[in-house]
Amino acid sequence: MNKSELVDAVADRTGVSKKDVDASISGMFDVVADTVSGGGDVTIQGWVKFEQVERKARTGHNPQTGEKIAIPASKAAKVSALTKLKAAGKASV
Repeated sequence: MNKSELVDAVADRTGVSKKDVDASISGMFDVVADTVSGGGDVTIQGWVKFEQVERKARTGHNPQTGEKIAIPASKAAKVSALTKLKAAGKASV
């Protein structure tokens, strides 16, 4: 499901206009991105958690040449499924 399909589904389920649903979803992800990039966490209790994680510096290798390369430390976003989302995934299998 892509964003426009999500907007359509939420609008159909809630009776809210597609324009308002799109603005709400975009606004939510803007807030999540700003919070996580600032080092904070966002948790939607029981559903999902967004957080920033730090990756340590490490040594990798170039797969074409086999040459060792230094990979610097970095930060990344981590998204974790929580209990309700995990249960929903098991129910559909």
